[in-house]
Amino acid sequence: MFPPAAEPVASLILSLITLSSLVRASEAAGSVFVYAGCSPSKFQPNSPYQSNLNSLFTSIAFSASRSAYSSYTTGAGDSTIYGLYQCRNDMSSADCSACVQSAVGQLSLVCAESYAASLQLDSCYVRYSNDNFLGRPDTSLEYAKCSASTTDDAEFFRRRDDVLGGLQAGTGFRVSGSGTVEGQALCLGDLSAADCTACLAEALAKLKNACGPAVAADVYLAQCYARYWASGYYLHDSKEHSEDDVGRTVAIAVGALAGFSLVVVILSFLIKACKLTTGGGDHVGAWTKIIC
Repeated sequence: MFPPAAEPVASLILSLITLSSLVRASEAAGSVFVYAGCSPSKFQPNSPYQSNLNSLFTSIAFSASRSAYSSYTTGAGDSTIYGLYQCRNDMSSADCSACVQSAVGQLSLVCAESYAASLQLDSCYVRYSNDNFLGRPDTSLEYAKCSASTTDDAEFFRRRDDVLGGLQAGTGFRVSGSGTVEGQALCLGDLSAADCTACLAEALAKLKNACGPAVAADVYLAQCYARYWASGYYLHDSKEHSEDDVGRTVAIAVGALAGFSLVVVILSFLIKACKLTTGGGDHVGAWTKIIC
């Protein structure tokens, strides 16, 4: 938590990071919106929880240029916040940093003043909560998508099953391919090898059971994800993989609000600074899910 005199500066830094990352969100590598989840319970603006969240977001934004994963505990008592971010292990430091900053910015916009929230972009993930979720196994379903395009080709299913088997057997960021089918999977960095394997087993089972003959499918659980696709699918299926309605709405809102918000942020900072110069847990319930 920031000391009172530093709070306006910290808020300004976070707001500028948020706005600059939002403006270039559509340009950042791997920054395609996948889903977001926001708790319905809200904290009060300018509260200790707000200060701790600002501190958490600032730490995440700066740390992402040095590491693909990190977790944090910020604050104490009812204002304690637990958070983490994760990038795909095949990303450069610059791309990871850009993706995470974009995720932090979008999360601040989509889930403003929520006690807990998570946001998944194509190549990175950010989550925070007032409940300690770090390192605790959780295979609850967050998001799933099956392609409308399907097939009854037995060879495709054989190749798909080979790919899914390869994803479960690997370690770290897992990539697998067989013939015309490709796939990838990733667990959060705070999971043990055994818990990662168990999480991916659940995700892969959901892929097959929920999506059946789909030529592409994505399943995101709370602590891991797995996906497969026919080679070239994401390049050529413009109907299903053009920017989704939620992602488009976020992009439009960002473009419309960024300039205005920057002026408001600077004015708010100046007002707070002038006041200083002159001397002047709620817990998460059901989640409201936003998906594409």
